[in-house]
Amino acid sequence: MNVKPVIVLLGLLQACGLALAAEPRTRVSIVEDAFHINERPTYAGRQWQGKKIEGLLLNSRMVQATFDDLNPQTRPRWAYADTGVWNADRNLREFLAAMPEWRRHGLLGITVNLQGGSPQGYSKEQPWHNSAFADSGALRPEYTKRLEQVLAKADELGMVVIVGYFYFGQDQRLKDEAAVVAATDSATQWLLKSGFRNLLVEVNNECDVKAYDHEILKPDRIHELIERVRGTEHDGRRLLVGTSYGGGSIPRENVVRSSDFLLLHGNGVKEPERIAEMVRKTRNVPGYRPMPIMFNEDDQFNFDQPSNNFSAAIGEYVGWGYFDYRMKDEGFDEGYQSVPVNWGISSDRKRGFFKLLREITGDPEL
Repeated sequence: MNVKPVIVLLGLLQACGLALAAEPRTRVSIVEDAFHINERPTYAGRQWQGKKIEGLLLNSRMVQATFDDLNPQTRPRWAYADTGVWNADRNLREFLAAMPEWRRHGLLGITVNLQGGSPQGYSKEQPWHNSAFADSGALRPEYTKRLEQVLAKADELGMVVIVGYFYFGQDQRLKDEAAVVAATDSATQWLLKSGFRNLLVEVNNECDVKAYDHEILKPDRIHELIERVRGTEHDGRRLLVGTSYGGGSIPRENVVRSSDFLLLHGNGVKEPERIAEMVRKTRNVPGYRPMPIMFNEDDQFNFDQPSNNFSAAIGEYVGWGYFDYRMKDEGFDEGYQSVPVNWGISSDRKRGFFKLLREITGDPEL
């Protein structure tokens, strides 16, 4: 056999930023309203305080895993204190190094985003340039190389990555609607061809936020992109896909009918009962059928209280996702969305989440 053409082909694929995964260890699937990993429900057999945990995807928002800033004016904002410069490769290395400890505490899902999230937590203006897409919608190879490493480490650890495509603070980096469609296709095809099976797609973060520039990313039309992802196949396989809504919002019928799973956000929802009510209302939206519902962003904590948003979500049999952002006024400066990120379990708030997570999930090997 002449191996030279094969070597040349592999080199071309790598130059294009195409992930070349080995046989995947971790495969996520959906059976009615439950997530399965490798044909077995997550947290199999587990209950907590009489509540079913089996089939849930407990998760954390870790969207800055692939972060970089292409704007030279704002890039110095993210400098590491010990070096005085920002380094995207260091950020990724420290992210990957932290993942096994998260998994040991029972974390099975992480959300990353190809356009990140506000590195300041909440921002009125977002002049930095953090996008895996060129203005035409083409993928930037340096971003896909970082994403490949995240997917590979998660695959090794038996974890699921929720891959977001677009973020309302950066969608303006795409020049027009055709570029948004091209970006959707580029990301979907790359993920399918990568060979990884441990991923879900969140087309965009909080589709109902008014800051989106492109109409196709807004509530009335976002189902078009969801259906586009669902309709794309490679070797007879497609991706599982949905989108999220802002804090307190209920998914609309067009998204419920087109999605494989539903994503809610609890930001600003201070009463746990409202979390439970959101889930019940979501299950009553026309078009709902047995499918997973999951919070993958919530900025409310109170983990030491008997009733909190995390426990309320579990009480309605839905997963919950921790959103850890910078709160300087309260003395927190180590949020998982705050760049430069300390990816360790390094603050009281992080320790509170992971302590409750481990209590809920029990044996970390489940």
